[in-house]
Amino acid sequence: MPSGGVQCRPTPDDQVNFCVAVAETERLDRFLADQLQLSRTQAARLIGEKAVTVGGSVARASRTMVRGDLVEVIIPEHVPARQLVPRDIDLRVVHEDEHLAVIDKPAGLVVHPAPGHWDDTLVNALVARGTTLSGGAAGRPGIVHRLDRDTSGLIIVAKDDLTHRRLGALIAARRISRVYAAMVWGHLDEDFVTIEAPLARHPRDRKRMAVVAGGRSARTDAIQVARCGSVSLLRLELHSGRTHQIRVHLESIGHPIVGDPVYAGGGAKRISGSDHLAARRLEEQTPRQALHAALLAFRHPITGADVRVTSPWPEDLWPLLTGSLGADAPPERETALTDLRFFDRDE
Repeated sequence: MPSGGVQCRPTPDDQVNFCVAVAETERLDRFLADQLQLSRTQAARLIGEKAVTVGGSVARASRTMVRGDLVEVIIPEHVPARQLVPRDIDLRVVHEDEHLAVIDKPAGLVVHPAPGHWDDTLVNALVARGTTLSGGAAGRPGIVHRLDRDTSGLIIVAKDDLTHRRLGALIAARRISRVYAAMVWGHLDEDFVTIEAPLARHPRDRKRMAVVAGGRSARTDAIQVARCGSVSLLRLELHSGRTHQIRVHLESIGHPIVGDPVYAGGGAKRISGSDHLAARRLEEQTPRQALHAALLAFRHPITGADVRVTSPWPEDLWPLLTGSLGADAPPERETALTDLRFFDRDE
C-alpha cells in the first residue's frame, strides 16, 4: 500500500470502509474530513452520532489513527442546507450523466459560497442551471474536490449522495488521476521530479501554507514538458490534495508558478542576465497564477465506465505560452497541449 493512501473495499450503499495507511497519523475527525471531503463539523457530527467505528468499536474524535486501523463510516441521508441563491453564470460542461458532471471552471470563479462570495460561485451557477446536486458539506452541495479561485480547469460535481460518497472514496484511495499544467520560473534539473514534503499552515502567516516538519504528507509528481526561455511548462499530478499543494511544492524547490501572487511575488527577480527583461514582460502580462487543471481520469463510481476528460490551455494564459515558446509555440490554443504531447505522458 502506498504511503499516505487508503485502501477501499466493497460496502453497502450507505457505508464507507477504508484502511489507514502508514502516513495517516492524525486525529480521527481531521482524518475523516480530509479523506471523505467533509467539513470538520460534519465529521464531528458523524462521530458524535456513533456512525464511525475503528476496529469495530465506537471511537472518539480525538483518537489518533495508526497504521492498519479499519475505519467504518455510516453516512445518513442528507438533510438539505439553507436555500442557495441561483446565479446565471456561463459554465462549460465537458461531461455529464445522471450521476455526475465535470465542469471546466474559469479562473476567477469561487467554487462554493464563503465570506465575500455568498452568491457568485460555481455552486450558485449550478443551482441556476437546475443541476441536481448531492448534499456535500454545508453550503457546498455537489463539491467533491476544490480548485482555488484563480486556478482554472476541471472539477467534478456529484449529483447524488451515493455518487458523492463513492467519489470521495476514490479520491481517498488515489484512484482519480488529477493532472495540472503550469508555467513556472526556471527549469527543473531533471525532466521528472517527485516532490514529497509535508504541508501545514505557515507558522507566521495563517493565510499561507508551507512545508513544515510534522505537517500532513503530500506528494506531487512533475514532468518538464517544455523549456521556454526563463520559464518551463510542467505536467503535474497530485497524489494527495492538500490546500495550495502544487503552489507550495513548486515554490519549495525554487520554481514557483508564474503569476502566483502569494508564493511567487516578484518571480522575475529570480531570472538574471539577458533573460531578465523578457521575464519582467512575461510577469506583467500574466493576469493570474499560471495553473490549470487539464485532465481528469477515473472509473465511474456507479457505472464502472472509464471517464477521461481534458481541458485546453486557457485563453487568458495564451499570451504567456506563446510569448515564452516564441517560434516553437503551437499554432492553436485549443490544441496546444495536445501538440506539445502533454496528454501523451503516462497517467
